[in-house]
Amino acid sequence: MYFNEKILVGKNADGAESCILPKMANRHGLITGASGSGKTITLKVLAESFSDAGVPVFMADVKGDLAGTSQLGEMNDNIQARVDNLKLEGFEPKSYPVRFWDLYGTSGHPVRANIEQVGPEILAIMLGLSEAQEGNLAIAFKIAEDENLKLINLEDLRAVLQYVGDNRDKYTTKYGNITPQSIGVIQRSLLTLENQGASKFFGEPALDIDDFFQKDSDGRGVINILHAVKLFESPDMYASFLLWLLTSLFAGTPEVGDLDKPRLVFFFDEAHLLFNGMPAYRLKRITQVVKLIRSHGIGLYFASQRPTDVPDEVMSQLGNRVQHTLRAYTPAEQKIVRASADSFRTNPKFDTAQA
Repeated sequence: MYFNEKILVGKNADGAESCILPKMANRHGLITGASGSGKTITLKVLAESFSDAGVPVFMADVKGDLAGTSQLGEMNDNIQARVDNLKLEGFEPKSYPVRFWDLYGTSGHPVRANIEQVGPEILAIMLGLSEAQEGNLAIAFKIAEDENLKLINLEDLRAVLQYVGDNRDKYTTKYGNITPQSIGVIQRSLLTLENQGASKFFGEPALDIDDFFQKDSDGRGVINILHAVKLFESPDMYASFLLWLLTSLFAGTPEVGDLDKPRLVFFFDEAHLLFNGMPAYRLKRITQVVKLIRSHGIGLYFASQRPTDVPDEVMSQLGNRVQHTLRAYTPAEQKIVRASADSFRTNPKFDTAQA
């Protein structure tokens, strides 16, 4: 809830409030908690609050339960009791300006990018390639660039890979070792990616990221919702697609320094899918983007079940944290609770792990 130029995140029966100041919102954040503990509600509350503050938002809807943000809410006895208990002055149901996007183009504006825009690094994540295979893919991209071979869609990339494979002896001394085994793996992975519907993503006209920075006539930020129910069925594709969007925002926006509020807030839901099994060389690149994108006026918020889903290198960059209930039934879960508690500043008034 946004009021008095602050975003109210939590409030107890004694009236103590936890708020995020818009000026500090681009210090990034983390929203964690066990399944069913309220992460989605927190995501919606934050997104609506940023919208009220005039900040556009991007978020992925992996369950299909965020679309209601566009509709006028209705009061009921449970909500009224909650409002009365927390003494939320000025609370009223609202609808918000929402724009829907869909990689497949069926439940929102289609999202398109050509192969050249995506680049070999993100494409390698989509394809699940090893470091050596990613190297061969990067060589193919470089040869295409040097010889003015267009890479727009999957058919273009297949043709370039076949050309590079057939002429590998010609290019090895200049670009490095090219193996038919790696080319074969990449081609096979491209076929799998195509079967997941990726051919609808690769193409033109390409997405203009400036479309995410829109406001309505009242000055409220537009909430951009990616309909990702189908996309989420392919976890690698989902994670790499959001990573591509994030890196595109970083590359396509100027440095603006510290602002009174972010230019855009980007929510990365189910963040564990991005970091699972990620090699160190790729994590280093992502950590760099997280560090530097703040100066572009963009706030980045990860959401996942456990704080340990996010690597320490990235965790250290997340200044705003909302921790919901964690399960502590097994020794492994209890260890996660203790690790989560240790990540917060010590408060002598209560035991953080117990809380």
